[in-house]
Amino acid sequence: MSESDHVLDHVMIRVGDLEESLDWYRTHLDYVEYSRWEADTFTNVKLGPEDMSADGALLELTYNHGVSEYEMGDAWGHIAVRVEDVEEAYAELMDEGVEDYRPPEENPGYAFVKDPDGHEIEIVERDHGAKWSLDHTMIRVEDADEAIGYWARKWEYEPAGRWESDTFANYFMAPQGDHEDAMTVELTYNYDGREYELGDAWGHLAARVGDLEEGWKSLMERESEDYRDPESCDWNYAFTKDPDGHEIEVVTADVENRVGE
Repeated sequence: MSESDHVLDHVMIRVGDLEESLDWYRTHLDYVEYSRWEADTFTNVKLGPEDMSADGALLELTYNHGVSEYEMGDAWGHIAVRVEDVEEAYAELMDEGVEDYRPPEENPGYAFVKDPDGHEIEIVERDHGAKWSLDHTMIRVEDADEAIGYWARKWEYEPAGRWESDTFANYFMAPQGDHEDAMTVELTYNYDGREYELGDAWGHLAARVGDLEEGWKSLMERESEDYRDPESCDWNYAFTKDPDGHEIEVVTADVENRVGE
C-alpha cells in the first residue's frame, strides 16, 4: 500500500432519527451532505464541512429503518472536531441550544457535547483544517501494545502523540506522510484491565485504498482478520477487524469531487 492509501475516509455511527440528526449536524456544525445511499432497510448519509480538505474524513450517519434506539456500549469513545478557539466554539453551541455537557472550564483546552443519540463529540483547538472537521476518533482498547502494533503493522500508521496519566493513556496513530488534515485514531487504554462492550450505536472506521483487491491482499498478508472479504461485498468494499473487534471498512473513495482538493 502507498502512503495515499492509508487515509481514513469516514467514521460511521448509527442514529435513531435521521432527520433530527441531519438537522443537528447541519445547524450546529455547519455540515453539508456529500452523498446518500438509500437501501431497502437502511439509509447512509455522509456529511462534513463544505470547505473540508480532500484528506479529511467524513461522518457517515446510518439509519436502520424502524430502529430508533441503540446500545451505546463503552468500547466506542467519541469523535473530535477542530476549532480555532474552544471556549468561543462551545459558547456558540450553547447559544444555539446544545446541551451543556462538559464545558471547557472543566477541561482546559477541550470540551464535549453530545448529539441527539448521545454520541460524544470532543471539541479541540487546532491551527489547521476546516472548522468542525474531524480531527480524530477515539476507541477503547484492552491491550495498548497489541492495538498500537495492529495499526503500525497492518495499516503502516505511525505514532502521532501520546498522553499518559495515573490511570489511563491515550495513543494517537496517524497515516504516514504529510496528511495534516487527516483524521487520526486515538487508542484509549485504561490501566485497570477492564473489558469493554461494543454496543451497536458504534459502527466502524473506514480507510481508503487505491485498489480494493491489492489493498485487501496486503491486509491478509499482514494477518488482519478476514471478516467480510471484497467478493462477499460485491467488490464494492470489504471489512476487517482490529484485535478488540472494532470494524474497519476498506474502501476505494473518489476524493476528486471533495471541495478543497
